[in-house]
Amino acid sequence: MSASTAPPAADTPVAPKNIRWILAGVLLAMLLSQLDGLIVGTAMPTVVADIGGLDHISWVVTAYTLTTACSTPVWGKLGDLFNRKHLFLGSIAVFMIGSVLSGQASSMGELIGFRALQGIGAGGLMAGAFALIGALLPPRERGKYQGMVAITQAVGSIGGPLVGGFITGHLGWRWAFYVNIPIGLICIVWCALLLKVPAAPKGKVVIDWLGITLMTSLISVVVMAATWAGSTYAWGSWQILTLAAAALVLLAAFIASQRRTDEPLLPPRIFTGQRNFPIAAVLLTVAGVAMFGGTLYLPMFQQTVQGASASNSGLLLLPMMAGTVAASMVAGKVMARTGRYKIFPVVGAASLAIGMGLLATMDTGTARATTSAYMVLVGIGTGFTIQMANTIAQNSVELRDMGAASAATSLFRTLGGSLGVAVFGSLFTRAIAGHGGGAPIEGARPDVPAATGMSQAAKDAYLQAVAHGMQQIFLVGALCAAAAFVAAVFIKEVPLRGKPSGGQQSVKKAAGAAS
Repeated sequence: MSASTAPPAADTPVAPKNIRWILAGVLLAMLLSQLDGLIVGTAMPTVVADIGGLDHISWVVTAYTLTTACSTPVWGKLGDLFNRKHLFLGSIAVFMIGSVLSGQASSMGELIGFRALQGIGAGGLMAGAFALIGALLPPRERGKYQGMVAITQAVGSIGGPLVGGFITGHLGWRWAFYVNIPIGLICIVWCALLLKVPAAPKGKVVIDWLGITLMTSLISVVVMAATWAGSTYAWGSWQILTLAAAALVLLAAFIASQRRTDEPLLPPRIFTGQRNFPIAAVLLTVAGVAMFGGTLYLPMFQQTVQGASASNSGLLLLPMMAGTVAASMVAGKVMARTGRYKIFPVVGAASLAIGMGLLATMDTGTARATTSAYMVLVGIGTGFTIQMANTIAQNSVELRDMGAASAATSLFRTLGGSLGVAVFGSLFTRAIAGHGGGAPIEGARPDVPAATGMSQAAKDAYLQAVAHGMQQIFLVGALCAAAAFVAAVFIKEVPLRGKPSGGQQSVKKAAGAAS
């Protein structure tokens, strides 16, 4: 095996004996970030009724998404340079401060600003959690614990709307933010006591301030373009075209800066060292499109067209999340036992493409059971893809770049979701207008067809328009998944670092072969 294709083995971590307890605290912090977005989304109608600001409500989400995306690579790189544990605990503290201030907001402007602060902390939670998993567990052993990560994500997706509805209805919308405080305190104490991480490399620390500035500007431009395109401004408007041009200029400047600095924010070596890392980035971007699109638009279709109850909207995603958890657990166990993993992203991307393609066939007569079956396929696809892509990406880099690599994978998934939501929203809006169903009432939830007072013919036209919009959305999703399948075929199955099981060769032999 050549040195260019073998994974770095000299700094392979050794899993602590109490790793499950340690991971529980790390994943609880990850759950904190996931729950927050869904809980707050459920509370927003009540927030507007209390403090006003309907015209700026979208910025409550945009500000959070923007600062999360911008801060993620910064947290990741700082974790490589300094103590990962201290930075992770610091990000929890920032998130909690933002939560307290958001709960105290007296105007929409204040809430948007405090949500931006909260997003900075959330960027550290996600980047730190995946980097810590990479630093604590060798890739070969990581498969045993993929089920814990998948269950955490499923609980966040399903439980968020349920918890949000309960808290808002019984305690008030401010407790949608205050609930983060006791959970955050538990995370801080838990991780402070149990978490032990490798020491940061000694020597002079150089921070890439130019790279941080350019990357923050680039992500801001991309997220703003994704947020505004097709809704606030047309895709071909001068505003969106100007943002697109600015993004290309900033991208070129950022790449040039990363090649010239000693400690780049996103080291070019993580992209050029092995072809697996950029392939994993493609897989995670597509998975972000699928996850964001599925969690946003599938409940809308089920509630609007199929008449499902909106009070338990989180449970509507249960078939997809069940498929995700089951696939992640199966793939993780097989990978830990055999060391083989390429088959899973290939099968996962294929399952995702087929599931999305089948969802694109739904119409007003599709039964809920049929939709659930299609959702299981999408869940299996994301389960085989997301966790495996993370492991493949982390196996492609050295421990010194684990934070930057983990932050990059989180960033690609976030940007994929943002771009996916923008494209899907544009397709949906155009479908509604094209079928003469009319747009939903300004400020109303998108799953409410604004059909009060409509004639039956108008209601039917609206339902047909919603179904047509969903068909276009999932067709685009299927095409993206098909592209991911092509990329997955080119994954090179590099031996995973870590302790083998079942009589497999040791990591020492793999390291010797690499040298």
